[in-house]
Amino acid sequence: MDTARTPAHPRTPGAPPAADRVYAHVKQAVLDRTLPGGHLLTEGEVADELGVSRTPVREGLLRLQAEGLVRLIPKRGALVVPVSPQEVEDVLEARELVEVHAARGAWAVRDELVHRLTPHLLAMRRAAAGGTTWDFMSADRAFHAEVVRAAGNEVLAGVYDSLRDRQMRMGVLNLGGAPDRTARALADHEAQRAALAGEDEQAWTDLVRAHVRQAGDRLRAVRP
Repeated sequence: MDTARTPAHPRTPGAPPAADRVYAHVKQAVLDRTLPGGHLLTEGEVADELGVSRTPVREGLLRLQAEGLVRLIPKRGALVVPVSPQEVEDVLEARELVEVHAARGAWAVRDELVHRLTPHLLAMRRAAAGGTTWDFMSADRAFHAEVVRAAGNEVLAGVYDSLRDRQMRMGVLNLGGAPDRTARALADHEAQRAALAGEDEQAWTDLVRAHVRQAGDRLRAVRP
């Protein structure tokens, strides 16, 4: 398609720019494994599906390549990067470093943080009772991200967001169809919130560390 001559598709008032829509749409499909690792995605099919020209498709795919979720192949499209065992190990190691460090920093604002965690915990309970795996994982992610943000380091918060993007893709296989694992994860988060409301900082950080390591053990067992 000659995007220099093709009229731009009309944009709905208030809608995000086309490249942002492409980025969000493809990223969601990669993370929830609608687009599995190894899938070759063409610019044309994305453009047709979203009703945009190929220029914003390229822009969106370039952003996803920078995040390590796809790899652009000239004249062919974008390959969804498969999850490798090494990526699992790297993500888990980095996540533990970030979360335990953040947990120590968040202790200073624990009274406020307990209240901010409550709606995320309620969302996890609702998802466990009748939602989807993705609903539960999204609430789980929001719970942990709240803790990381509470530490007050925006750089670490950004790193954490990238790590959880990667782990959510791995975790779809981990939690999907496994209510016992969902129940265990929910119990872990309730215990963390209870520890945060207490007076023992070491107990709080130990629970955070143990939760990340247990999540890692479950991911390794799945072998995505």
